[in-house]
Amino acid sequence: MSGPAHDDIWDPGLQSERTRLAWVRTAVVLSTGGIAAAGLTLRHGLPAVTAAGFALAALCGGVLLLRTGLRFRRVQEALHGGRPTDNRVDALLAWLGTLCAVAGAFAFVLTA
Repeated sequence: MSGPAHDDIWDPGLQSERTRLAWVRTAVVLSTGGIAAAGLTLRHGLPAVTAAGFALAALCGGVLLLRTGLRFRRVQEALHGGRPTDNRVDALLAWLGTLCAVAGAFAFVLTA
């Protein structure tokens, strides 16, 4: 028994494009939100270490944004080639960015 034909498993819809846009939105929110929150923290005279979590979130978002084009090409090649996709690094960056933003917010609340 052989596996499904290539045409049976490939959906010509825009799922990968929508997924790419979701990654872009995540990256933009992390980077711009992190920059804005770090700036707000520093403008209010709070210790610079308080802004570190927000700055790290912005960094994670920036790296995710830079990786978006490469990730999209890899996913397209994997889907057309019938190979599994691997987004573990990007998921880890998004998770770390979110964790840093939460840590920054926690530090902000404790020091404000």
